[in-house]
Amino acid sequence: MIITNGLSRVCMAGLLLGVSLAASAREQVTQASADIRRTTYGVPHIRATDERGLGFGIGYAYAQDNLCLLANEVVTVNGQRARFFGPDQATLEERNNLASDVFFTWLNTPETVAAFWKAQSPEIKQRIDGYVAGYNRYLQEQGAPAQCQGAWVRPLVADDLVKLTRRLLVEGGVGQFAEALVGATPPQATASLQPGAKAFATAAANQQRFSLDRGSNAVAVGRDRSFNGRGMLLANPHFPWVGGMRFYEMHLTIPGQLDVMGAALPGLPVVNIGFNQHVAWTHTVDTSKHFTLYRLTLDPKDATRYLLDGKSVALKKTSLTVQVKQPDGSLKAVNHTVYSSPFGPVVRWPGKLDWDARYAFSLRDANLDNDRVLQQWYAMNRADSLKSLQTSVHTLQGIPWVNTVAADDQGQSLYMNLSVVPNVSAAKLAQCSDPRAGLQMIVLDGAHSACAWDIDPRAAQAGIFPASQLPQLQRTDYVQHSNDSAWMVNPKAPLTGFSPVISQDSIGLGPRARFALQRLHALEKQPISVADLQGLVMDNEVYLAGQVMPDLLAFCAKQLGSDADTLQPLCSSLKAWDQRANLDSGVGLVHFINLMEHLQQTPDAWRVAFDPANPLTTPRGLAIDRAPVANTLREAMLASTAAVGKLGAAHWGDVQVSGHTPMHGGPQELGIYNAMQTVPRADGKREVVSGTSYLQIVTFDDKGPQALGVLAFSESSNPDSKYSKDQTQAFAEKKLRPLPFTDAQIQADPQYQTQHIKE
Repeated sequence: MIITNGLSRVCMAGLLLGVSLAASAREQVTQASADIRRTTYGVPHIRATDERGLGFGIGYAYAQDNLCLLANEVVTVNGQRARFFGPDQATLEERNNLASDVFFTWLNTPETVAAFWKAQSPEIKQRIDGYVAGYNRYLQEQGAPAQCQGAWVRPLVADDLVKLTRRLLVEGGVGQFAEALVGATPPQATASLQPGAKAFATAAANQQRFSLDRGSNAVAVGRDRSFNGRGMLLANPHFPWVGGMRFYEMHLTIPGQLDVMGAALPGLPVVNIGFNQHVAWTHTVDTSKHFTLYRLTLDPKDATRYLLDGKSVALKKTSLTVQVKQPDGSLKAVNHTVYSSPFGPVVRWPGKLDWDARYAFSLRDANLDNDRVLQQWYAMNRADSLKSLQTSVHTLQGIPWVNTVAADDQGQSLYMNLSVVPNVSAAKLAQCSDPRAGLQMIVLDGAHSACAWDIDPRAAQAGIFPASQLPQLQRTDYVQHSNDSAWMVNPKAPLTGFSPVISQDSIGLGPRARFALQRLHALEKQPISVADLQGLVMDNEVYLAGQVMPDLLAFCAKQLGSDADTLQPLCSSLKAWDQRANLDSGVGLVHFINLMEHLQQTPDAWRVAFDPANPLTTPRGLAIDRAPVANTLREAMLASTAAVGKLGAAHWGDVQVSGHTPMHGGPQELGIYNAMQTVPRADGKREVVSGTSYLQIVTFDDKGPQALGVLAFSESSNPDSKYSKDQTQAFAEKKLRPLPFTDAQIQADPQYQTQHIKE
């Protein structure tokens, strides 16, 4: 066992002196202590007697595993990347450092950070203060790892965690428009900072990838379908494997008050997805809108003024300053002005949202006013029934941009699309929106105050829908979700009639949802087991192969024409392929990916088009008898033959990897439930950057929760840690492990070790 002696509070206060007087003042409280008990794969089970002590343990354990990751994210959300790394480098999201700094300086002003802190409960403040102290204690003891030593790694203050939380909040809104905010300057004005075409192209790609990189699957099974009459939950979030959205597995205990296990995002002292004694829950990225744009009609005499209800109103100017490192190491102040209306900041996206002499666009993000998010997960962590979890979400409405799917020990399943959604009714959309813009991005008329979001006193926040008007469904058979609208959560009880800002019905389902619903239907005459839920992910079935492979093989048999000899190896590999995305699956999968990438962009490629009356079975088949489809398919086959020939791979595990570890799963666009997003490497392989992350399957019996799980990318982002690749290898081998939850299970773990820490 590892026992670590504590340093005095005086030492810790001295460490923080000069960093933040406010933080130093907060140190004058009861000395914090915690036990960090680690089990197999280094999973920390953190136990303390109070909130501050629990936060202290979380911060210390997280620093042990991910100090460099968190330090890097802290630099980002403080708008200091150009200060330390120069203006021309980029973040992990490929955003230019200077543009990133301007955005986060705008987002995390001292006033907004202070207001967020003031709104927190005493318990949340204690948890955050403890987290800061624990991280700082480890940094003082051990220093920064070799890969992140430098002046940019410093002790934390509570404001850093607030800024990280606010970054999370806007991920589904204005955070996707950082370049557009930074690049918004009046026409003919000289811009102090203007992102180029490449920056906007990258931003557009990141927008399109948002739901892919942060997509998820979830299934909650009720008593009528489960093997033991209790609730079951499959949590399969698809989140980034690197950076500020990388999950961390942990178990938090305050005896007699709290006992919750699951995964948390960096800098958050609560469990975001997990389970406790009575309830298990997960989240999936929703399709609801969390922001709207407003088209401002400008004053013809001045493009920095706009017309509101017939009156000319000046745009507000906010001056921002960021420090930029020069080639000689000195710092230079760069000033930038952000313009805004009462709706929000002005954004400019060349070719899409232009600021000219007639119009400008302002963006209003509902989550900028969401100061309830930490309290929301705090309450969910403590829920002692499905009803109490549901009540907390109804009351607080702190979930930012995800659905909630849950099950409990009484055999109930629950779906809630109760996130923070602008209160824009269908009638207001008809009155105020530009129909040419469609529903992908809501654009309202900013010339009339009547087009502002409606205010409902029942809502937890002005301008959002109250919980009672949002989709939710409680069942004793099942609910499921895979990033579609709320419509087909359970086909026996369609959720319809909502404002398009919330959810749309009678639209095509994604292939992952169709796959899950097909599997659940196939199991209708037998109880659903743990193995069934695990198989949804680990079977790696390519759902779309079942929909189109007969037509592809028919094309191979009859329509190759003069290209028959060239394309015969491709056709042979398609025929031999097992229609899965396992490590040993043949290169027919690579060909299938290449072909479908072209066909899914081809109009009228489906033989049977989508039919709202048959959403589970349409669209399907390939219209190979139509010349445009046949021509596209033949061209795609020729291109794939050339590309795969250069690859020199025999199996899927030769292509998709994490570092040196072959990785199963594949593109979600093909209906692969075990979705993986990859980027090409110089050696021709595909590196996993996002996908199945924290996988948990939770059931309940008389003894409480029984859980299996794996953190696909492992606990530590430090390559020198023994916990940096161990779970990755286990995931590659499809090995889920029992998650030790009780004291007896924890202490019986073969890798059990304990560490007592105190201030």
